[in-house]
Amino acid sequence: MTIGKKTLRLLLAASLLAAGSAHAQSASTLQKIKESGTVVLGVRPAVVPFSYFDDQQKPLGYSQDVALAIVDGIKKKLNLPNLTVRTIAITPQNRIPLLQNGTIDIECTTTTNNVEREKQVAFSNTIFVIGTRLLTKKDSGIKDFADLKGRTVVTNAGSTSEPILHKLNTEQNLGMTITTQKDVAESFLSLSTGRADAFMLDDAMLAGERAKSPDANDYVIVGKAQSREAYGCMFRKDDPDFKQVVDDAVSRLQTSGQADVLYKKWFDGPIPPNGLNLHLQESDDLKTLFKAPNDKPLS
Repeated sequence: MTIGKKTLRLLLAASLLAAGSAHAQSASTLQKIKESGTVVLGVRPAVVPFSYFDDQQKPLGYSQDVALAIVDGIKKKLNLPNLTVRTIAITPQNRIPLLQNGTIDIECTTTTNNVEREKQVAFSNTIFVIGTRLLTKKDSGIKDFADLKGRTVVTNAGSTSEPILHKLNTEQNLGMTITTQKDVAESFLSLSTGRADAFMLDDAMLAGERAKSPDANDYVIVGKAQSREAYGCMFRKDDPDFKQVVDDAVSRLQTSGQADVLYKKWFDGPIPPNGLNLHLQESDDLKTLFKAPNDKPLS
């Protein structure tokens, strides 16, 4: 069969378009950053003390400091001392899609590294270890998860606590009413206004919300941890060169002792903008991690 010139041109154009698309998809994160001169960080606006905005809408926090240490590693790797850093506010619901479609290059906030998420994205060496527990009012009568029977509990939509709560509800026949909110601030509001009896989430994040409250002494963190979870910085899969740069930066931070300094700064001292102090002592899990960095999920 003879192919006409017009058809041939269309086939050639389609072939070039496909090749260009394949190239774009296969381009590494380092290549993307080098060509644009910009690295884009995903940040959370209100997760104290990990990733939040100050009064001038500048992102700051423990995880943000880790992200900036990684940016320094990228600058050295690419020999781009004047690399531009751009930030985009993300939520638990959109963080993975924004990463996968290239809107952000890396996300260092409070994302748990687990087997299910590893099917979609890659993770750095662990930057923090938490336990999932409960925040409740001192006079609520709630001391542990069994006390949630017939009560209302809130958590963040898209968090790892959400499926844990549903599993507990089914397996232990607790008859809980489980509600979700889009972020930690709204979940805490549900608790503080009496719409929920308890708020389940990562203990360090609960400590941050408690510290922000003008009635901080009215709240307690209770219950046996239902999971131990490893936070990691998240980036696109199948990019070993970028992962190496990220992991090296995190390892340097931890084995040099700088991670201990950051911990004391953000979890056991006054933090901006209002001098809040979480008074949260460094856990044995973190001490072990900082001596031997690794990227293994815990749940």
